[in-house]
Amino acid sequence: MPVDVVVVGSCVTDYIARTPQFPRPGETVFGHSLTVGFGGKGANQCLQAAKLGASTAIVCKFGQDAVGDNFIAELQRTSIDISQVKRTPHAQSAIANVIVDDNGENCIVNIPGANRLMTVEDVDAASDVIKTAKVLICQNEISFEATKAALILARKNGVTTVLNAGPGVPDLDPEIIRNSDILCVNETEAEVLTGIEVREMTDAATAAKALLTKGCREVVITLGAKGVVRLDADSVAAGSDYEWVETQKVTAVDTTGAGDSFIGALAFYLSCLPSLSMKEKLRRSCVVATQSVLKPGAWGSLPAKHELPSQLFDA
Repeated sequence: MPVDVVVVGSCVTDYIARTPQFPRPGETVFGHSLTVGFGGKGANQCLQAAKLGASTAIVCKFGQDAVGDNFIAELQRTSIDISQVKRTPHAQSAIANVIVDDNGENCIVNIPGANRLMTVEDVDAASDVIKTAKVLICQNEISFEATKAALILARKNGVTTVLNAGPGVPDLDPEIIRNSDILCVNETEAEVLTGIEVREMTDAATAAKALLTKGCREVVITLGAKGVVRLDADSVAAGSDYEWVETQKVTAVDTTGAGDSFIGALAFYLSCLPSLSMKEKLRRSCVVATQSVLKPGAWGSLPAKHELPSQLFDA
């Protein structure tokens, strides 16, 4: 049965250390706690779309290890279709060391392992799922060959393609960008891709214009508490200005999964409430993502439909 959203992406087990402040180079600090969680951009985005009510599937890869066993068991507890989950004996399952300070800010070291062994053959094996979905989401956490193959396959079959180009890669394959209907990045990723420092909305608009020249159809740049800037190729051609979507100001507990919550929510709105304007889809996605920063962790912080205002689901 076709799904609303398919993710070809990463699954990462997070080891999350909480500490009053980030250590400086050569410094040791005492932390509050260590927890183990489930994450990775692909898994987070897929789960967020699923928790909002989209039917979802994930195409991903784990090592043949206990870390992979535990993650797959967790996926089985969700509504996500995991029929295209693969295993490999040639790499460990991906892990990430996450440090979260008392302000809710985070820094992450990602060890990609099996994520980088995703192949074009894995994508081909999942072709029936990909080409019949409404929306495909990809990121920069698996092999670029697999990402490009998934985007090209989806585009050929009329599937809306969303690329969350994070982590930022300065020499990202142009074909990956050209086959992305919507390119979504944060300030740092936008700067890596364009060389333009993004501090304010006008900077984001300049970076968005530069990204559009690379061949994607629409650019969304997330600015954290400052909201979202959106620009598309048609608007530029017509001489129109960028759109800004404001976000609610809250005191963040943990921002780890906020960007993924936003992407997953956007995929939900693109696939399940397509009649909404793009600006309204982005506004509602910001509301969902804002809720995610009020809880610790990534996987557990993603809000479900019943935890959100019913108006977010009105057509």
